[in-house]
Amino acid sequence: MSGNLLKNPNGDDDLDHWELTENGGDQWRTEDMPGDCGHIYSDELITKYFCTSFEPCLKRQLIDLLAEGYDPEHLDIAQPAVNVEDWYCGRTDCGCIYKLTVSLLDEGQEIITEFKPDEVTLDPDCDDCSWRKVSHTFTDYGPGLRFISFEHGGQDTKYWQGWFGVRVTGSSVTVDQ
Repeated sequence: MSGNLLKNPNGDDDLDHWELTENGGDQWRTEDMPGDCGHIYSDELITKYFCTSFEPCLKRQLIDLLAEGYDPEHLDIAQPAVNVEDWYCGRTDCGCIYKLTVSLLDEGQEIITEFKPDEVTLDPDCDDCSWRKVSHTFTDYGPGLRFISFEHGGQDTKYWQGWFGVRVTGSSVTVDQ
């Protein structure tokens, strides 16, 4: 019940454990750091990332908190903090779009609350496209939490064939004890 609840957060196991909710263009794939026209990542233990193509690519994991060993009464009363982190970057030769939606869900998988920041567009001509972190902590969300949905992805902005879109890695979802 501790640590990252996302399975295969860095692409070490290709696309295993991820539901590909959108798989456009040349589809999702994984690559080795730093990749063509890529950026160095701050954690040497992370050696791979997921990359997107020229049409929307989104992937999702649904975390079943009861299956992970969390007690429903504890979730309802304590409402432990849910911490979310994701890392994304663009290439040095092509712009990209990044999207993230994390939802806390009840037993019927209806949304209790969600974190959905504005989509980010990176342009290497005017932006630093190196690895960026996005994080959020859910607190005081009320009783009923049973599932967490984590979905992220994007695409490139020039519609180039291949994998020129946003790159993602280092994803994590943790629940405080």
